[in-house]
Amino acid sequence: MRAVLVPLEIDPSPSPPGSRPVALSGVAMGSGWSARLMLPVGLHVDLQAALQAELDAIVAQMSHWDERSLLARYNRAPAGSWHALPPQFFAVIDYALSVWESSAGACDPAAGALVNAWGFGPAGRYDQAGFYAPAPDAIAAVMAVRRHAQPVLDRAGRRLLQPGGAVLDLSAVAKGYAVDCLAACLQRHGIQHYLVEAGGELRGAGVKADGQPWWVEIEGVPDADPDSSSGEPPLLALHGLAVATSGDYRRYFSQAGQRRSHTLDPRSGQPIDNGVASVTVIAATCMAADALSTALTVLGPQAGLALAERHGIAARFLLRGDGAAGSLTEIHSTAWGALLQ
Repeated sequence: MRAVLVPLEIDPSPSPPGSRPVALSGVAMGSGWSARLMLPVGLHVDLQAALQAELDAIVAQMSHWDERSLLARYNRAPAGSWHALPPQFFAVIDYALSVWESSAGACDPAAGALVNAWGFGPAGRYDQAGFYAPAPDAIAAVMAVRRHAQPVLDRAGRRLLQPGGAVLDLSAVAKGYAVDCLAACLQRHGIQHYLVEAGGELRGAGVKADGQPWWVEIEGVPDADPDSSSGEPPLLALHGLAVATSGDYRRYFSQAGQRRSHTLDPRSGQPIDNGVASVTVIAATCMAADALSTALTVLGPQAGLALAERHGIAARFLLRGDGAAGSLTEIHSTAWGALLQ
């Protein structure tokens, strides 16, 4: 039987009379984005341009692909320099560092050098000719620098210290934050009924024209045996909630028959090898769902589930079995179970 998840609280208020469904889409942050919404009568604003501008601003600040971004300039900055942060960058790095602390380093916003070394950064990529997996001594050197290169956030002054050698990579949190910004943009223009998405991460509010919530399928594992886990993907009523999934199947290469995933453990310097195929997190914000799904994936089924239980995180783990290829088992947190209908 298909699992269905519904928020514990639902506001059944419909969209204003005369509202019509509108679909928008574009490209940003290396992937597509989309928005479906109920447009009230009399609202005359170029929402396409407004939403694209939100994303472009985030790229200009936090892209590790654009050498002109604030993040890239910070990564190149000399040791001892302080960098004033605009509100959006401050919000993201502040939250990312809080997850780094609560997960005991499992989700590290300053693991950029490690990401680059494994070929998942903007240059020397794993999917380009001439790439070789890094040697153990190369990873050891990266880890040695990281231990002494901790960014320091001055929350009162809203500035960030470059200690020398710190390399930020906000990929595990910035995309989720971007989805939240799309939602906030719509809300500023008086739109309360919408579903927004970027790179497969989603946030929804209100209801559709027919009064139904925005139903979405929880992302599955493409190479899984459909008979090995829960069958059909769970269905989620995305009503005042956000959802994000982290998986070892997104980007990876094979080395000596072993899957080397883009999800790296910043504590060991290695791609994860803990049996986790994916973790999905449902949260109030997409930034939280994004960062926490990564942290729980790295922590693994025991420590990750323990963290989810301590903090009331709604999380679903899909674990690779030791038997037939593609076999999966599922475990979930108490908070996830509370949403099941």
